[in-house]
Amino acid sequence: MDIIKALIRTEKTTLHEPQRKYLFMVRNSSNKIQIKQAVEQIYKVKVEDVNTFISRGKLKRVRHQLGKTPDTKKAIVTLKEGQKIEAV
Repeated sequence: MDIIKALIRTEKTTLHEPQRKYLFMVRNSSNKIQIKQAVEQIYKVKVEDVNTFISRGKLKRVRHQLGKTPDTKKAIVTLKEGQKIEAV
């Protein structure tokens, strides 16, 4: 199951932990149901809601060549009351 790539822990995302919201980087082709099942299986918690969005890649220039960073899909997962993911 490589649906969940990483749990994103930044200063901004830790502010949302009291509301039981966590940010994950996920595979671009995954859907909300697959993300919910993967989080419940990996972290042994109950998921209430999943919201997804795609961050578009940026244009970058290296010397005289133009390039583009890849698009990434992220998911904001809200856990049920009393659930939380422990920091590893």
